[in-house]
Amino acid sequence: MAQRIYVGNLPYSSTEDEVRELFAQYGEVVSCALPTDRETGRPRGFGFVEMSDEDGRKAIEGLDGQTFGGRQLRVNEARPREDRRGGGGGGG
Repeated sequence: MAQRIYVGNLPYSSTEDEVRELFAQYGEVVSCALPTDRETGRPRGFGFVEMSDEDGRKAIEGLDGQTFGGRQLRVNEARPREDRRGGGGGGG
């Protein structure tokens, strides 16, 4: 099964290829995504990488706190997204 990994504090100049290459040291990268700002189209300084569970654990241990592009990375297991449709009370 694939593990989704959060990569924070990325340099804004980072590309998906660079991040993919960084994580490939630990195993096969299934996917890599660097979200961009809707308004400006510029990277937001974080991303997500998917790898196998075992490779993902190795990558988290090896890369969390490491310097990449002059910034100290925060690498950990991504948390599932919360439902963004709003809360809500059921009617009555």
